[in-house]
Amino acid sequence: PLITGVGPVEAAISTTRALTGLAERRALPTMVISLGSAGSRSLEQTRVYQASSVAYRDMDASPFGFEKGVTPFLDQPAIFPLKTPVPGLETATLSTGADIITGTAYDAIAEDMVDMETYAVLRACSLFKVPLVALRGISDGRDDVDHIDVWTRYLHIVDQNLADAVFRLEGTLQTQIPGREKHN
Repeated sequence: PLITGVGPVEAAISTTRALTGLAERRALPTMVISLGSAGSRSLEQTRVYQASSVAYRDMDASPFGFEKGVTPFLDQPAIFPLKTPVPGLETATLSTGADIITGTAYDAIAEDMVDMETYAVLRACSLFKVPLVALRGISDGRDDVDHIDVWTRYLHIVDQNLADAVFRLEGTLQTQIPGREKHN
């Protein structure tokens, strides 16, 4: 397990460092599973969703003619599709940025949920050609976030729901690997 830290810079640094170390030992994972909380004004609070795509809301070079979300001079889309391998677990779109979204700030975001790390983790994973699955539990968004307690209020429930989703993912992956039996 890796705790990336808060925000896209910390997530990019820690994920790249971890994957570099694994690559040097020829031990890259076949998949990275990113777990965390997200805000959403429209999705059910404490519920876990698979991110079907992720966008980077901080990148805006549109005054230079680039589409919002596109990093200039890279051959990368504004929105990256993600694998959603857990049957029966709802999907939602995700927007990553370095700011906490609350209140009317949601009006400027097209995606269903917001976080501060997934896009950075994805970019690090893509350097090593390791697929990413992002599971996010909705911790806040219904009420304005005006204190850290608004974010932490339901994290204990989100954490349990994320653990349940990981067990479901493990069960799905076990059935896809020939010769592997499910652990009890």
